[in-house]
Amino acid sequence: MTECPIISSIQKVILYETKARYYIVGSNSTETRFRVLKIDRTESKELVIHDEKVEYNKQEVRNLLTMIKSGNLTKESKKTDSSLIKTVSAFGIAGFVRFLEGYYIILITKRRKVALIGPHVIYKIEDTTMMYIPNDTVRQAHHEESKYVKMFQSVDMSDNFYFSYSYDLTHRLQYNMTSSIPTDVSGQTRAGTLYGVRTKPVEKYVWNSYLLQKLQDAVHPDWLLFLIHGFVDQKNINVYGKSIYLTLIARRSNKFAGTRFLKRGANCDGHVANEVETEQIVIDSSVTFLEKTKVTSFVQMRGSIPIYWSQDVTKMVPKPPIMLDQSDPYAGAAGLHFNQMLTRYGSPIILLNLVKRRERRRHESILTDEFKSTVTYLNQFLPPEHRVRYIGFDMAHNSKSKTKNVLVRLSQIAKKCVKQTGFFVHMPRAVSKEFWESPEYKGIQGQKTDRGCRQTGVVRTNCVDCLDRTNTAQFAIGRCALGYQLFTLGVVSSPDLAFDTDCLKMLEHLYEAHGDTIALQYGGSQLVHRIEGYRKIAPWTSHSKDIMHTLSRYYSNTFSDLEKQTATNIFLGVFSPGEGKANLWELPTDFYLHNKDVRAVLEYLRYSCSQWWDVPVYRALPLPYEEEKKKTECTVVPMTTREECLDCYDEYYRSNEFTSLHELFSFTMSHSVRDYKPKASKGTDSPFTLRVLAETKDANSQETNPNISGKASTSSQTSTGSSESDSKSSDVDGTSVDESTDNQDSQTKFKRMVQTSKKQFAVVSEDYGPDLHKYSLNHKDNWMYERYACISDACQRPSSKEDKGGVTQGRIIENLMFSKSVFKLGSIYGVEPPPVNRQDQDVYNHFVSVGSHGPKEPSKKDLQVYTKYLHKFH
Repeated sequence: MTECPIISSIQKVILYETKARYYIVGSNSTETRFRVLKIDRTESKELVIHDEKVEYNKQEVRNLLTMIKSGNLTKESKKTDSSLIKTVSAFGIAGFVRFLEGYYIILITKRRKVALIGPHVIYKIEDTTMMYIPNDTVRQAHHEESKYVKMFQSVDMSDNFYFSYSYDLTHRLQYNMTSSIPTDVSGQTRAGTLYGVRTKPVEKYVWNSYLLQKLQDAVHPDWLLFLIHGFVDQKNINVYGKSIYLTLIARRSNKFAGTRFLKRGANCDGHVANEVETEQIVIDSSVTFLEKTKVTSFVQMRGSIPIYWSQDVTKMVPKPPIMLDQSDPYAGAAGLHFNQMLTRYGSPIILLNLVKRRERRRHESILTDEFKSTVTYLNQFLPPEHRVRYIGFDMAHNSKSKTKNVLVRLSQIAKKCVKQTGFFVHMPRAVSKEFWESPEYKGIQGQKTDRGCRQTGVVRTNCVDCLDRTNTAQFAIGRCALGYQLFTLGVVSSPDLAFDTDCLKMLEHLYEAHGDTIALQYGGSQLVHRIEGYRKIAPWTSHSKDIMHTLSRYYSNTFSDLEKQTATNIFLGVFSPGEGKANLWELPTDFYLHNKDVRAVLEYLRYSCSQWWDVPVYRALPLPYEEEKKKTECTVVPMTTREECLDCYDEYYRSNEFTSLHELFSFTMSHSVRDYKPKASKGTDSPFTLRVLAETKDANSQETNPNISGKASTSSQTSTGSSESDSKSSDVDGTSVDESTDNQDSQTKFKRMVQTSKKQFAVVSEDYGPDLHKYSLNHKDNWMYERYACISDACQRPSSKEDKGGVTQGRIIENLMFSKSVFKLGSIYGVEPPPVNRQDQDVYNHFVSVGSHGPKEPSKKDLQVYTKYLHKFH
């Protein structure tokens, strides 16, 4: 019993031209199987395609072309040998399009390998050509045709469009490896049968679906080539000679697609702006075929907040005001959107909202309040185990703080999210129950199978633009997932991956390129705030680059976004030109093009205000309904022998071709040792070795980058009028994720604090030597030390909520421990505290005496005295 994807038999295309027809000859990579497509050129406005759906061998197709050539001979063509002209050689048909005259054909003329998923090759389009089909004798010219052609061609198909002949890029790896083999009457699979499977692509991610409309029902499926738009890149993590392929695939949705300020929120069908699905695949490439090797993948997504909102672009300001366009009391748009997510990913759906929560002048917080109320309304109609889980994290506020590390907080959130959704794992052999009982897998959810695990649910990240902050948060989630993926493959001994290693540097570069690509597609410029900026290790020169990217984005949004939006509408078929219709550039808005059901003809009218989910989707939870119905949607063909269309071995290794090893993609792929290991490093080749000393890294993590304005490099994310003191409550809104973080054991905190104190005290020993008791600090150093000790105490004071309801005992114990250590250090120096007034001295001595008894619960009176002391020194 074997299941194999059907490989397209058309990977090379040659277009032959006569006056009456185009003949397109398609062949496989070995040129042993051929198909012929005939296109009529005598029709001025109709597309007439004829496919006999007959397969030819090499000799038969030569005879056919010779017959066509002889049948089109004339006196003039005999002289010029123009009866059958070979016009273009290509690698596939991207589709057909018509504006106001006749149809055009778009051919892929140049491609490049960018990734390998097992034996399946993913190509990036490098160049295309667009040819007019009707001949000159029947062409009916239209004066507006050239405008539409120019508009259509402004969508550069050589920029981030991808395809594969044997792998469905519109689906996740988990879906593609889910069995679709049919069952007999008794419910048992037919053993010993070979099956060829052709999956049905997801229209949402097929960017040439409009271009293929006239082709799908008229030709053999091998002619169809489905393109995705987004980002694909791959790197080789080389672990002592063992290659681990790390692949990042981003799929942009073609629904409600457009540019930054012109497409915000959701439409009436539940599709949101800037929706991108990101899949992180890690494969042990020592074995080529996916079924026989260790495979893991993790999926997350981003998208605009699914409510009706927009920004007024008529005002020439960097941040136009946010407006809620429509009242949606029953959360119709969000309900449709989350229903689509449950269908594709299952439950739980985790929403990570990075939008600001509190501002002096309300801007982003308008969206936060509306989003929270929408999720609260929808959740009341679902059982607790399947509810949408909301996490609010004010990333811009935390990034301004000099004492808070955004990546550390995001890593804590990411770990909890990854544990709740799980990740896809496929093992070549059956997995025992003891495999998942390892302490590192404690808390990992998902559906456990005999061969691994299936991811159930997804993490959905958003900010306002879903660009800069979102990309950094997705990197933090991807970093956590990568640790578990490598641990599952047996590459690392712990799922916790440290920064400043070759492996993390590769992942960071992948997500930086991923973010830059999506930002250029949606925002018009590269990322303004990068991962290293949030880590606070970016060089000071990066500030000038951020300014340039900000200006570039502002220019693009102001002057070129409208042209990009109209081109996208034409390319995706949102608007179809026609006689008697207004031209696209004459329409005052494209709102009704993207919201066709808003005019009272409701295709998806929801009669219930409470049942926002489909019944089959709900019954399949926590598993995704999309995978449950795969057996009914896929085309499964039983085969008696392994035919060429199923031979992935020959398709990958190309045994009939002469190959140079140095030209293989697997050799030229970005390599951890060759491309990321520092040249000056003489240590191990392991990609998990720290390349920066821990002391240097700690110092860098606390420093603020010097820049022109004197502010932190990420501070420009905040809107006008906001300040660091605007939000004094907890930085994370939502208790479903971070409960374990706040309930850590006090002994663990004490050990961590002691380690931190040792690092701080080690700096003092550099000036005064190892035997500190022999020396006395000079007055200046002693005063400075006492000053910083007070500042440290004040920085650890409770939040505003704790001030009102009393100081938490865990925080008091931790601060008493720190103060006790400070006092002991002073006794080592043999120096008395500096003179203070008697009242302060009594308070200081009292709280030190309280802390000298170790980690126990202080009395209520001691808590009050200590709180008063902290407020005074703050």
